[in-house]
Amino acid sequence: MIDLDPASFKKVKKIDERIDEFRKKIKNSEDLRVKDEVFDTATLMALYKLSSKGYLDALGGNISTGKEANVFYAIKNDDGVQQELAIKIYRITNSNFKAMQEYLIGDVRFRNIRHTKKDIILAWTLKEFRNLSRAKKAGLSVPSPFITKRNILIMEFMGNDNQPFRQMREYDLDNEQAAFIYDKVKDFIIRLYQDAQLVHSDLSEYNILLDPNSLNPVFIDMGQSVTYDHLNAIEFLKRDITNIARFFSRYGIDMDTEKLLEDTIRSGPDQ
Repeated sequence: MIDLDPASFKKVKKIDERIDEFRKKIKNSEDLRVKDEVFDTATLMALYKLSSKGYLDALGGNISTGKEANVFYAIKNDDGVQQELAIKIYRITNSNFKAMQEYLIGDVRFRNIRHTKKDIILAWTLKEFRNLSRAKKAGLSVPSPFITKRNILIMEFMGNDNQPFRQMREYDLDNEQAAFIYDKVKDFIIRLYQDAQLVHSDLSEYNILLDPNSLNPVFIDMGQSVTYDHLNAIEFLKRDITNIARFFSRYGIDMDTEKLLEDTIRSGPDQ
């Protein structure tokens, strides 16, 4: 056991108290397994620091659980105005970090990272933040990213009154509505490549939310997204287009996948 001087002991004790305090702020996370997998001590400490700097005031329930991350509802009070947030926390203990490497290797932005599980997941979190920032700067319909720290990404909550927008796959669309959304999705693929110089790399009906009032799509989960010059960018682009063609074919939309691929590549910065 390390002997600490009184000042250091007091500081460590205070940190422990802060972690316990933030652990109590976690609402509606009745699944203890989720708590154990997501909220390790380092993550709780990072959340506390973000809270102490005013980035969030309370953490709510689980919005979604993905293969590598959980997304939680949160709120921030800004001069009496309550702002809804989404907080994505990548799980360091059981994320498939080997699959993540395929999207990191070849990305010049992350060529110097160490290939340990922890470093890959922390880089992945930063990667999603940067990808969302590029897409938002290009004027695309993605959640606004606010800040990232360690394995935590704080971003705009896409929903209303504590209710997140549903995934596109959950809607019972008529053909006219599907055609409207299809045009928006096709435009997103081209503009993401042209203006943000990115390929989504995991685009499907699972990663597209729909605003129930306007049916305008919102594109999420951009951790996999790669720059247009990534060695696998065209392969990922083909897969995105194939996924979208498959989904919209159920509404009688015959998508010319080769033409969209050519149009997208032709729109790129090197053309």
